[in-house]
Amino acid sequence: MRMLVVEDEIHLAEALSQILKKQHYSVDVVHDGRTGLDYALSSIYDLVLLDIMMPELDGISVLKKLRSKGVSTPVIMLTAKGDITDMVTGLDYGADDYIAKPFSTEELLARIRAALRRKGGIIPEDGLKFGDIELNMAHMKVTVNGKELKLNLKESELLELLVSRKQVVTSKEQIIEKLWGFDSEVEYNNVEVYISFLRKKLIFLRSAVRINTIRGVGYVLEMSE
Repeated sequence: MRMLVVEDEIHLAEALSQILKKQHYSVDVVHDGRTGLDYALSSIYDLVLLDIMMPELDGISVLKKLRSKGVSTPVIMLTAKGDITDMVTGLDYGADDYIAKPFSTEELLARIRAALRRKGGIIPEDGLKFGDIELNMAHMKVTVNGKELKLNLKESELLELLVSRKQVVTSKEQIIEKLWGFDSEVEYNNVEVYISFLRKKLIFLRSAVRINTIRGVGYVLEMSE
């Protein structure tokens, strides 16, 4: 899953990034509201952590613009402790939750999990299933009929994306945006390499699930007959 942190306090933004990465989230960090809006409008993120007081464009304005353009990505507002006005305003304009600074790591992660559940998101610590495969994002491993195999981070993120979309075709562009970010310079052959890695691992596990190529379109998970 991919998270966006919009926070102008450099040290806090870095701390948030490290916390999320330890939970196996992919993270992008920006330090002003206008850049945060540009990133969030890409709709590649599963959740946005959005500070209220920021240069260029404040968090409430960013939130209003996102919702006015139909972006429904879950947003958790980061507010100053005790600032009830900001909390209420944020919720009124479509924030999914807020958390007052300073906050504990445990509270932050719990609120993220809750926001993802409400939006129907997939939480990494839960087992994701398709056919005979089960993906555990927390431990980055895939299991088939009791036999398990370790995945690297990009492999697990790619398989998570394909499983979450189930039998919907996912293009290479969508994979790059979701795994590396919309402004990434990663090329198609990087996607092809990781698809190849996953295919070999599923074959090794003797899974009935296959990653099929839809020529000129992308990839889809399907059960072999």
